[in-house]
Amino acid sequence: MNAFTPTDLPDVQATRDVRGHAIQRVGIRGVTHPVTVQTGQGVHASIAQVEMYVSLPADQKGTHMSRFVEILNGLDAPLDTSSLSLVLRAMLARLESDGGFLSFRMPVFLRKSAPVSGIESLMDYDMSLRAEQVDGEARIELEVTTPVTSLCPCSKTISRYGAHNQRSHVTIAVTLAPGALMMPDELIRIAEAAASCELWGLLKRADEKYVTERAYENPKFVEDLVRDVAAELCADPRVLRYQVASENFESIHNHSAYARIEGVSAPAA
Repeated sequence: MNAFTPTDLPDVQATRDVRGHAIQRVGIRGVTHPVTVQTGQGVHASIAQVEMYVSLPADQKGTHMSRFVEILNGLDAPLDTSSLSLVLRAMLARLESDGGFLSFRMPVFLRKSAPVSGIESLMDYDMSLRAEQVDGEARIELEVTTPVTSLCPCSKTISRYGAHNQRSHVTIAVTLAPGALMMPDELIRIAEAAASCELWGLLKRADEKYVTERAYENPKFVEDLVRDVAAELCADPRVLRYQVASENFESIHNHSAYARIEGVSAPAA
């Protein structure tokens, strides 16, 4: 059997396509890959679900699929809103493309101290980092989903004692100004501050008393949650655009209450 060298093998994907249709996104998805993530508490290991795409000219038959995996295997710096732009540029250069999209979705674990006892525990949050370049313009997005407690103002007002409360998921997605650095912790703190009360992984009795009374003293509709978060984001010069959603998993209904708000941050004075 004759031995082939790489130069002997035909490069079919590099041949010309005559159908005249450019492709906006082509690449790989459904990839599970170990990563490290930069947070305000340091660098943490995680496992990401990854999507990687580039744009393809109308006259090129295919892209180099193996190169996406090569780029993933070469990741060594922790992921954050700054390093992700470097990964995007490296991907575009390696794939010889002028447009592309990256997405890393992963859990991030942060340590929290209980409000009274101070006992520490881990809380997990869903986090996504996305980067996209279209028409020469790069965009970096950070998204975090934060579980919180919400207590109904109406229920508190009309009831002689007690009020219904539930767990809520507040999802904040921000598009950042070029070069801006933002940690997931920052979005988590904004979401927790807007809620009736934040959550902890481990609580003692004194902490449970605090959480119960804090929520009762700070009732919030789902509309209040998204508006309070939006007000914080609108004032942040690093944020160009934002989207805030809250889903309240109602304790007295067999459905959720939901609100979403989108906006553009106010320009710096």
